[in-house]
Amino acid sequence: MLASIIEFIAHFHPVLVHLPIGFLLAGLLLQWLSGKDKYVSLRPAIPVILLGGAVGATISCITGYLLSVSDDYDLVLINWHQWMGISVGIISWFVWLKQRNSGKPFSKTILSVVLFLLILVTGHLGGSLTHGSDYLTKPLGDIFKGDSIPATVIKPLPDVQEALIYENIVRPILQTKCYSCHGANKQKGKLRMDDTLMLMKGGKDGKVIISGNAGNSEIIKRLLLPVDNEGHMSPKEKPQPSENQVALLYWWINNGASFTKKVKETDQPDRIKPVLLALQNEPEVKSAVTSIPAKPVKKADDKMMEQLKRKGIVVLPVAQNSNYLMADFISDTLITNDDLRLLLSLKEQLIWLKIGNTNLNDTDMTLISQLHNLTRLSIEHTVISDKGIIQLKSLQKLQYLNLVGTRVTAAGVLQLKEIKTLLSLFLYQTNVSKADWPALQNAFPKTQVDSGGYSLETLPTDTMEVKAKK
Repeated sequence: MLASIIEFIAHFHPVLVHLPIGFLLAGLLLQWLSGKDKYVSLRPAIPVILLGGAVGATISCITGYLLSVSDDYDLVLINWHQWMGISVGIISWFVWLKQRNSGKPFSKTILSVVLFLLILVTGHLGGSLTHGSDYLTKPLGDIFKGDSIPATVIKPLPDVQEALIYENIVRPILQTKCYSCHGANKQKGKLRMDDTLMLMKGGKDGKVIISGNAGNSEIIKRLLLPVDNEGHMSPKEKPQPSENQVALLYWWINNGASFTKKVKETDQPDRIKPVLLALQNEPEVKSAVTSIPAKPVKKADDKMMEQLKRKGIVVLPVAQNSNYLMADFISDTLITNDDLRLLLSLKEQLIWLKIGNTNLNDTDMTLISQLHNLTRLSIEHTVISDKGIIQLKSLQKLQYLNLVGTRVTAAGVLQLKEIKTLLSLFLYQTNVSKADWPALQNAFPKTQVDSGGYSLETLPTDTMEVKAKK
C-alpha cells in the first residue's frame, strides 16, 4: 500500500514541475527589469516570486525522485535530469537569499545566469525522457536536411513480398505505437521494445511474445483489451494501432516472430493477403470528418421542441452555439405518427436521431427518410426489416447507422451502398450471415462494418479475489 501511495504522489511530478519553472523565469525577468528606473516599483514582488519558485523546485525534486524509483527510465538520462533539477533547486534558494540581502558574498548576476541555463538544460532533459532524446533537436535537423517527413511515418513498400517482415513491417508499427513507453529512454514494466533481444526477453512480468502462439502472447492480449481497460496497450491517450496493424503483429508472431525472414518466405492466410497488399499503397490522407455540418442553419421552432419534450423526447443542441439538434427517444418507447411528424418540423436542424428500442416499424421509415440532414441514426432493437431500410437511401449525408438487433439482411443493407458518406455501420444480431461479410466489405470499402459479438480471453488480472477476514 505504501508503494502505491508513493507512486501516486510521484505521478504529480509532471504537473508540479512547471510551476517553479514559471515562477523562477518570471522572477529572473522582473529582477532584470527592476534594474531600470522605470520598473523599480517591481522590486518588492521579486523575493516573493523567487521564494515560490524555490519552494516549488524543492517539491519537484522530491516528486521527481519518487517517480524515478517507481517507474523505469534510462538510468544515464534520469541521473542527469535528477542532478540538474537538484542544482536548479539549490541555486534558486541562493538567488532568493541574494535578492533579500544584497550583502551576501556572491554575484546576483552570475547566479541568475547560471539558474537560467540550468532551467533550460533540466527542461530539455525532462522532455527527452518523456518524448525522446531528439524531441527538441529533430525538427531543426529536418529543416537543415530538407526532410520534413518524420522518421516515424510508415511509408509504403515498393514490393511487399520482398520486404523484411520485422524491419519493414513490424518495427515501424512498434516504433510509432510502443517506443515512447518502451524505448531507449523509458521502459515501463521493465520492457524495452526497440531492441530485438530485449523485446523477446520481455519485462518484469515475463515474455510478451511467444513465438508461434500469438493468441497467448501478452502483447496481443493487451492490444485486444478495451481501450478503457487499465491493461490496454497503447494507453488510451496515445495513438492506437489500427485493426490491420494488430492483424500484422498477430500474423508475424504466429509465423515464429522472425527478425530475418522476408514476407514471401512465410505462410500468408487469405485474410492477411489484402492487409499486406495495402502496405504497398500510399496511406489515404483523410480530411477531418464531422457529423455536424459546417453550413449554419436557422434556429428551430421553440414550440415544436417543447411539444417533443413534453412527450418525453430529449431534444438538445449537438454543440455549444449550434442550432443543429439531436433527438433521443430514451423515455418514449411507444412512438406514434404524431411524434414523427413533430420531428419533420425540425428536419432542417435535426442531424442526430436515437430512436432505438421503440416500436418503430417499416411503415414509419417513410417519415424518417424525409429527415434529409441526418448524419447519425440509431434504430437498434426495432422490428425494422429490409423493406424499411431501403427507404433510407435518401439520407445522403448519413455517416453513422446502428442496425443492431433488427431484422435486416445483407440484401437490404446492400441497397445503402449509394450512401457515399457512410463511415460506421453496426450489424450485430441481425439476419446478416457470416457468408455475407465479404460482399458487404466490398460494397462498403470506406465504411467500418461492425459485426459485434466479440469475445476476449479472461486474464488473471481481470479477476479480483476477495477473502473474508479471519
